[in-house]
Amino acid sequence: MLFRKPDSYLGVDIGAGGIKIVELRKEKSRPVLFTYGLTREAQNIHQLLQKKDLKPEEILPGSRSMSGEKTTKQQPVFLVDEAQVQNFSSIIREVCKRARTKSKIAVASLPVSSVFHAMVTMPPVKKEDFDRILKAEVKKLLPYPIEEMALEYEIMPGRSSSSEQRVLVNAAPRALVVFYTEVFKMAGLKLDSLEPESIALSRALLGRDNSPSMLIDIGADRTNFFIVEQAFPITHHSIELGGDRINQIIAQVLGVPMPLVEQMKRDLFTSILESPQSSSLTREAFLSLFDPIIEPIIKEIEYSLEMYMRQSSNQGRRPEKIVLSGGSAFFPYLTEKIEEKFKLKCYVGDPWGRVVYQEGLKPIIHAIAPRMAVAIGLALRNVI
Repeated sequence: MLFRKPDSYLGVDIGAGGIKIVELRKEKSRPVLFTYGLTREAQNIHQLLQKKDLKPEEILPGSRSMSGEKTTKQQPVFLVDEAQVQNFSSIIREVCKRARTKSKIAVASLPVSSVFHAMVTMPPVKKEDFDRILKAEVKKLLPYPIEEMALEYEIMPGRSSSSEQRVLVNAAPRALVVFYTEVFKMAGLKLDSLEPESIALSRALLGRDNSPSMLIDIGADRTNFFIVEQAFPITHHSIELGGDRINQIIAQVLGVPMPLVEQMKRDLFTSILESPQSSSLTREAFLSLFDPIIEPIIKEIEYSLEMYMRQSSNQGRRPEKIVLSGGSAFFPYLTEKIEEKFKLKCYVGDPWGRVVYQEGLKPIIHAIAPRMAVAIGLALRNVI
């Protein structure tokens, strides 16, 4: 009993639109929802670390370098913001308290904006030479010195040949790992692992589906586009258009106050799309008002598909479906427009589809499902 593995895990998604927590328990080899919680306050997750040339007089008390040690060196370093550590840890503690979580083992996501992602093609090499050659290749691509980055890689299965192999590489600043470790330590939790949002999304929305698919995650301040193959996200592109910007555009176009946008968006779309004769606007005229929102997403899908199919190993291949996630995934007409344009099946993903939960919770958790996808995928990591 003393050495029994914990039977439940927390998935913690620290996102720009808030912090989401899901606790799943493993019962009879199936993931069962125990509890969940979320906040809606915006969080600055894209500037957790700063890199600058420090002078001795600029070093602040409590500042930490990439290794987590107190820094006194006069050199470029990543700094961990202690105030941010305290802020995030206090929010996580409060959400866990209100959600009445039991597990102390957490899996967390790294923000996409902080993770370097690349597919590296290299010839087959001896096992003892693999790390050295891979790091030499990755070093040419990284935006920062490789010594300051934590690397993780996966050899892609199935499509390697005798002349080349594909390696999926993710890298993040070591200081970011220190940052998250301290956040969870201060929150009273043990950080079991960190992984990119894209992997958690793929696990929650696609599971063991190995067919090529596109995931579109519409977050609070940006939209991320991933092409997933054999359960691995192999491409990533991002645009600075998210739920907050979408609401601003709607408020400007329709001239309504921001606090009313969310409810108005649902009511107005429903009345006009289902009963266009009751409105002074035709269906086509109404939908054209939202071209500034939909067109950037359509163009990025085009770009992602084109780049994917241009790769020599992907000739003649095309993703079979497009799955939407994120807080604005339910934006009306978006799935219809994408299907019409690309002749691909498009739908809002259901991250609860692989989780057992009480039937009475269905209306509530279905409404927040797109926002919880990353947290669910993180919790599933050690449960399935």
